[in-house]
Amino acid sequence: MDGLSILEVMRYLPHRYPFLLIDRVTDYEPGKYLVALKNVSINEPYFQGHFPIKPVMPGVLILEALAQATGLLAFKTEEHQGVNQDKKQLYLFVGIDQARFRRQVEPGDQLRLRVEHIRTVRGIWKFAAEAHVGDELCASADLMCVGKEIE
Repeated sequence: MDGLSILEVMRYLPHRYPFLLIDRVTDYEPGKYLVALKNVSINEPYFQGHFPIKPVMPGVLILEALAQATGLLAFKTEEHQGVNQDKKQLYLFVGIDQARFRRQVEPGDQLRLRVEHIRTVRGIWKFAAEAHVGDELCASADLMCVGKEIE
């Protein structure tokens, strides 16, 4: 399928600056996978303290960007299936397994986020997630999220 612009991303995710960590979705297939981009700029607020002499994107924020991508895939999958379209819902990050970091992410890098849906059991969605800069793997993890209805 075609991707999603930043305005479409913001329609699904409740995050806003400085915590919206996805700039666009380049490709997705509901129920299968989603590929998104995060352009890493020196203007990111965390670079003031992490680290002033050698700016490095915190690993937990790379994982958060991947978690946001899982939420987008879950929303698009349920929308495609016609499930729960009328209720307001959030997807909450509930678990992480096998997290590994292999390359530092620095200002000027473009982070490519890829998440694949593995399974959904009792409302818990499980995903295989990877973050790349160019052809280099930066981080990988198995992530879990759950849908939560909000008022």
